[in-house]
This record gives sequence, structure tokens and C-alpha cells, in this order.
Amino acid sequence: MTTPQELKQIVSDGLLSFPVTDFDTAGNFRATTYAERLEWLAPYGATALFAAGGTGEFFSLTKTDYTNVIRVATETCKGKVPILAGAGGPTRVAIDYAQEARRLGANGILLMPHYLTEASPEGIAAHVEEVCKAVPDIGVIVYNRANARFTADTLEVLADACPNLIGFKDGVGEIENMVTIRRRLGERLSYLGGLPTAEVYAAAYKALGVPVYSSAVFNFIPRTAIEFYRAIATDDHATVGRLIDSFFLPYLKIRNRRAGYAVSIVKAGAKLVGHDAGPVRAPLTDLTDDEVAQLDTLIRELGPQ
Repeated sequence: MTTPQELKQIVSDGLLSFPVTDFDTAGNFRATTYAERLEWLAPYGATALFAAGGTGEFFSLTKTDYTNVIRVATETCKGKVPILAGAGGPTRVAIDYAQEARRLGANGILLMPHYLTEASPEGIAAHVEEVCKAVPDIGVIVYNRANARFTADTLEVLADACPNLIGFKDGVGEIENMVTIRRRLGERLSYLGGLPTAEVYAAAYKALGVPVYSSAVFNFIPRTAIEFYRAIATDDHATVGRLIDSFFLPYLKIRNRRAGYAVSIVKAGAKLVGHDAGPVRAPLTDLTDDEVAQLDTLIRELGPQ
């Protein structure tokens, strides 16, 4: 088992990603191609993979789906790349998922929002603390997103109360809050960029002291995703600018057309490169044929992956 501090060191460097979850045409989990996907992606060098994360459609998985996804991920990637399992929803549900992930051998937990119900900072802190204490021997990363937003004050309290809270992933992009958290908490936490299509924000976040981010496009253009990460890490501004202009900005124009396309466009990309993950589940919708054709053009211009 990976200790919380070991996990903190792992996720403090390198590129992270979150594989899409494979479904068949009827929308049922397809374990065979999911395992093949993980085996394909593992050698490209991601530091860790988030199984059943946001791009993995955690929000649409049943408990049985979740168990199967995490089991396949941990068994397939054992000894190759650490697996962090998504967990979220109401507190006791999130605890149930986190404990199941621990039982199945996940190396850590990405704690996603509790969804729907608004809550006070104190209530959100209590939610995180209860989950952390339910799995005290594995590391937990909180995801700052939607209605689960954290301030430096809240994180300081949680850092004192929860030794296994080892990371903060930002999916909001409030620079003042991010700077305050980073300066206040220092090296107590590992910091991850987690905005949709994180590459667009990577240079700015590196300047804030947040050099690590999770890449969705790693799902279908892993070579380019690693190339971009290395360019960010080495301040290769020419490569960063070239890929932003030629791929990421046109990609965003497609992604931004509909709510939920941040997941749908990744599944479309995976299919285009020969690793079909099936359709998205409702309430998400798949890209149109015209949008898929536009994405295909962008991918082909990048060359072999």
C-alpha cells in the first residue's frame, strides 16, 4: 500500500491523467477495452491515473460499475502506475466509495464535490474530515470545484485535522484564492491544476507554484500531451505556443459548444485514434458528426501518437 506521504511525493511531479470509462452500445461498463486502454496509456509515462474521475463519468456510475472500474484499474496498473479513485456525493456515500476503493487496492482518493446541496465552509470541512478519517492510511486529494470550494482558512483546519489529506486540485481558476492557498499552506499539500483542458492554464499555474496538472487529452494524444508537459516544465515557449495555437485553441472551440462536452470530446478523440470507449451516458451528449470531423482534422495534423 502507498502511504499518504509517498503518494504526495508521487503526485508532486509529472503529468497526471484520468482515463475515460468504457461503455458498450447499451451503456454498460466494458471491462475488456477499459483494461486495454489502461495498458495502452501506462507506458507513456503519466505519474498517476485517476480512475472513475470526472472524465471517467464518476457521476453516472452505479456502485457495481464503480467496483468493477476500480478493480480493473488497480489490477491492470499494479506495478505500472498508481491509481487514484474518484469518490464523491453525500458524505456517507463518499465514505462508502472511498472505503471500497481502498479495499480494491487504490493508492489514493480524489474527493470530488458532494453535489447539488449548497453547504457552509464548516460543513464542507466536516465532509472532507469524515472521509479522510474513514480511510486514514491512504492519501486524499480534495477537488476544488462546483459547490465544494475551499479557502486557505478551511484547508488549514483540514490540514491539521487530517494527516492523510495530501493534495489540493483546483478546478475553479480563482487566481487570488489559489495564490493565497499556495502561500499559506506551503509544502503541506501537493497542488494540482484541474481545470478542463488544463494545458491552456498550465503556464499560468506553473508561475503560481503549481507545476503539476491532469490532462484529459492524454486519453487520445498521449505523445502530444507528454510533449506539451515537458515543454511547460522546461520553459520551451516555442513548443507551448505552437501547440496552443495549432491544437488547443481550436479544440476549445469545439469543446465549448455544449455543456458536458469536456467529457464527450475526449471520448470522441479516443474513438478517432482507434481506442473506442463507447458513448457517454446521459445526461451527457456525444459530439455531432460535423464536430467529430473537425476534431479528426486537428488530431491528424499532430501526427502519429
